Order: sequence, then C-alpha cells, then structure tokens
Amino acid sequence: MVITSDKFLIDANTLMTAARLYYAYDLAPSFWEAFGEKIEEGNIILLDMVKNEIDKGQDELKAWVDERQGDFKICNHVDSEIIPQYVKVMQYIQECGFYNEKGLNSWAKDDVADPWLIATAAAKDYCLITFEQSAGSLSTKNKSGKVKIPDVASHFGVKVYTLYYMMRQLGIKI
Repeated sequence: MVITSDKFLIDANTLMTAARLYYAYDLAPSFWEAFGEKIEEGNIILLDMVKNEIDKGQDELKAWVDERQGDFKICNHVDSEIIPQYVKVMQYIQECGFYNEKGLNSWAKDDVADPWLIATAAAKDYCLITFEQSAGSLSTKNKSGKVKIPDVASHFGVKVYTLYYMMRQLGIKI
C-alpha cells in the first residue's frame, strides 16, 4: 500500500549505488522484491535516459530493470512539457555564474541525464531521488567545475531526496 501520492523520479546513481554498495542482490533480495512491488504501484518513474544509462552496465541491475520494464513508468525526456524546462535549466547553469566551462560542458552532453531529470521533475512535479550531494557553498568568485543536481534543482523548487526518504514514504521495508 502506498503511503504517499508523491511521484518519485529516480536518478541512475540511486539504483546503481543500491545494487553495488548497499543492497547486493545475493545479500538483500528482500530490498529488490519490495522495491519491485512498489514499482508496480506507479509512484516510481524512470526517465528514458536513466534507463539507457543502466542498460550500458550489462549487469544484474540491467537485468532487474529489464525484468520490470512493463511495470516501470518510463518517462520520455522529449516531451512538450519537459523541453521548455530543460532550456531553463541549461540557461540557468550558463547564466548563474557558479560554474566554469568544464561544468557547463559536462551537462551539455547529449547523454547526460542530470539536467533532464531536473527539467522532468519541475515539469511534472516529481520528487527527485538521488544520492548526489550538494557541492556546498557556491561562489561566483570561485566557479565550480562540477554541477550538482541538488544545487540546480533547488533553484527550480524541485524536491530532492535520497532513496531512504522514498523508501519511508512508500513503506518499503526490508
């Protein structure tokens, strides 16, 4: 039973970190079973670009996601609501003055899901689930080469949480 009506958009690092560090399939199968059940309820969304990133792994996580492909709600990033938000996200990181050219270029690549995740969450009012942490205090005097999801998402009012928050909200127990 879902405890919340929130929709959760999952960053690839959330699933990759869970699979590789915290909940290995052979040690914590109950996590993956419980997570799979919650996917079927429709509150967990996977961006197509995140799915593509997972597919590159050719590992147990890819197999697990593939087995549930019909259960996952997969959101196409090329959506009429999302594209204008993506433009705003990219414009913000270019104009805010916090990031150097390296940071800007890293997010401008075609296969980088991060700006699309923020745009999707902003457009669809989803909570963004990631293990990525804020860069901390950003300064226009000391520009960063690393653009971080929580820093940019906060500018757009996107709620960013970790996997554990989502687990609590959805009642996932292992």
